[in-house]
Amino acid sequence: MPFDYVIVGAGSAGCVLAARLSEDPRVQVLLLEAGPEDRHPWLHIPIGYGRTFRDPRVSWQFQTEPEAATAGRSLTIPRGRVLGGSSSINGLGFTRGQAADYDSWAQMGNRGWSFAEVLPYFKRMERFEGGADAFRGGDGPMSVSYARDRWELCEVFLKAAGRHGIPTNPDPNGARQDGIAYFQTNTRNGLRHSTSMAYLNPIRARPNLTVETHAEARRLLFEGRRCVGLAYEIQGQPREVRAGRDVILAGGSIGSPQLLELSGVGGGERLKAVGIEVVHDLKGVGENLHDHYLARSVWRVTKKVTFNERLRGFRLVKEVVKFALTRRGLMTICAAQLCAFVRSRPELDLPDLELTFTPWSMQQGQIGRLEHEPGMSIVAFQLRPESRGSIHLKSSDPKAPPAIRPNYLATETDRRVLIDGLRLARRLVASPELDPYRGAQIWPAPHLSSDDELLAHARETGASVGHLAGTCKMGPATDAQAVVGPDLRVHGIAGLRVADASILPTMISGHTNAPVIMIGEKASDLIRDAA
Repeated sequence: MPFDYVIVGAGSAGCVLAARLSEDPRVQVLLLEAGPEDRHPWLHIPIGYGRTFRDPRVSWQFQTEPEAATAGRSLTIPRGRVLGGSSSINGLGFTRGQAADYDSWAQMGNRGWSFAEVLPYFKRMERFEGGADAFRGGDGPMSVSYARDRWELCEVFLKAAGRHGIPTNPDPNGARQDGIAYFQTNTRNGLRHSTSMAYLNPIRARPNLTVETHAEARRLLFEGRRCVGLAYEIQGQPREVRAGRDVILAGGSIGSPQLLELSGVGGGERLKAVGIEVVHDLKGVGENLHDHYLARSVWRVTKKVTFNERLRGFRLVKEVVKFALTRRGLMTICAAQLCAFVRSRPELDLPDLELTFTPWSMQQGQIGRLEHEPGMSIVAFQLRPESRGSIHLKSSDPKAPPAIRPNYLATETDRRVLIDGLRLARRLVASPELDPYRGAQIWPAPHLSSDDELLAHARETGASVGHLAGTCKMGPATDAQAVVGPDLRVHGIAGLRVADASILPTMISGHTNAPVIMIGEKASDLIRDAA
């Protein structure tokens, strides 16, 4: 069957593109996903992220290269490998970032991407539980909900934050981001609402939409400098497909640059070094990698009011029954309960630091594995990291994972803001409101107090937040690192676009899932308008 559009990757942007482009019955759309259908129950129960993060059946278990920045450690980078992509396995926190993030993109030469110009797409995508207003959408496909429950330790922490001048903000995705709030989540009626459920599931029966799972991309097909299709495999069987209009890469900040390089689009010297024939020398492919890097603080809690003890034994059974009957309780929680957007220094115009609070604590380095004793945690990360890394092929084998080198904490600003976040976490927990609950600090140890000691703690124990971005940077052709223009076309190649987190020129001051859904929405209009 001839297709007009071939979309590679059914994740946070890919599902949006498939749904929007197939609204035109005159075009044929093919959506390819390397992973399976999203049928497993843990993909739909919110707390299931603790399991799906580390499940290779639905998550790419990428590893970073060991770097001095992380004390020689290799970090795990989970990415969704299932319909819905990372929106099916992520921690569910739903934030847009700051208006200044998008305005800076426009100032860099990306016309059409200012906050005023992307806001209509944020509104179009969402069905916000709080209703529509000047900043929020009320009737879009993606359900965005308030936290369904309030928790004793969270309420106490909100009061402690207020004592330190951090106001409660009823909507960090509204007129202003500053302050602290319960996370909003991409959930509906207590269940995860991924882009697969929100965009794809309601329209799977369209006759002009074909969805293929277990479809692993191998290389793009070219006729001269035009992309005309894709070679891929389904369970070891090779296939090829042609695209009459566009091939659209939506494989994320790892998958999209990897496929470009496998296809001969990238830095010429790098490609030759791994035995790949150069189709187009585009040096920015795989460069400009940036990510949020977290440092975690953990305290014991003197009362049995944390999730550690409530998610085991008979109490866990009660929570499961409660969820089954009411769609409430601990089974509906996201990866953190409170998010605080604050300034590391009072003279700053905008928040540059995010703290998240959870009334539970994990075993060191074990995602989803809670400690046995009561505990609480605060995660700190800089909102706009300056450090830049890269993602490049190790070999010409399409099944070999690429070399991921995030280069965390490479700049003085990145190091200083993270240290400031660790110090602020200690000040907040030292508040008198937490006196009846606060036990000993476990992580970092209380005697670690100097800048060097706190930085060493961050290097030795920190982790990726999972917000990899920027490896197919959006920018004008005059930008030596730009891979796509503001229309998301790959520079120098016809018939090929990228629409996912890899296009971010700079990091969003928040979590990346909502911005990537917005990118899918805006990309669909750019593509349709050019048809």
